[in-house]
Amino acid sequence: MENLQKEKRAKYSIIVPTYNERLNIALVVYLIFKHLSDVDFEIIVVDDGSPDGTQDIVKQLQQVYGENRILLRPRPKKLGLGTAYMHGLKHASGSFVVIMDADLSHHPKYLPSFIKKQMETGASIVTGTRYVKGGGVHGWNLRRKLTSRGANVLAQTFLWPGVSDLTGSFRLYQKSVLEDVISSCVSKGYVFQMEMIVRASRKGYHIEEVPITFVDRVYGSSKLGGSEIVEYLKGLLYLLMTT
Repeated sequence: MENLQKEKRAKYSIIVPTYNERLNIALVVYLIFKHLSDVDFEIIVVDDGSPDGTQDIVKQLQQVYGENRILLRPRPKKLGLGTAYMHGLKHASGSFVVIMDADLSHHPKYLPSFIKKQMETGASIVTGTRYVKGGGVHGWNLRRKLTSRGANVLAQTFLWPGVSDLTGSFRLYQKSVLEDVISSCVSKGYVFQMEMIVRASRKGYHIEEVPITFVDRVYGSSKLGGSEIVEYLKGLLYLLMTT
């Protein structure tokens, strides 16, 4: 009962960066409302000037759910994932912040598990992981699976971060912790999430994990390519030298 009261008192700001997610954003929002029906939350959509009409869909969603529940905080162009989170943080009124993708690869059904884990453990960060019992990946080909798994094995070997999934981007943070960690990160793109969790670990923050199944995007195309892999390897070397 006490935990339930704490959950109801706490407010969660869910930051969802978007670029060309017109076909996904409405379903993501619906599922968040469905799975967090008893939780106080707001959704902050940070759209980087999507040419496909994503912002128009979000404005329609505001009419349905209310502008106090769905905040559209656009930027003029693609400026990077890290700065999107920082931009969303400026508008977050919750004491906890969730970061998640808009492409349905992060299913909102896991959000109650994140919240429950944080309440039970008092964790500073709860991160979704594909690489423990109960977690997994659906919809990837063998090359993509090997790339992701290899990236995590390399990072585990050299960085000893204390978590099983460094490159995932489905996480719950105490707001003050996210503000602290993100201010010390310099990486961009694919490496950014890894640097976030490594920096948090080095700072001594309490990190817990929740198993999730990552599903490849439903609509649109994946943004991972050869250049991102090269950037990851550069970032791994940078973190090895600076943490």
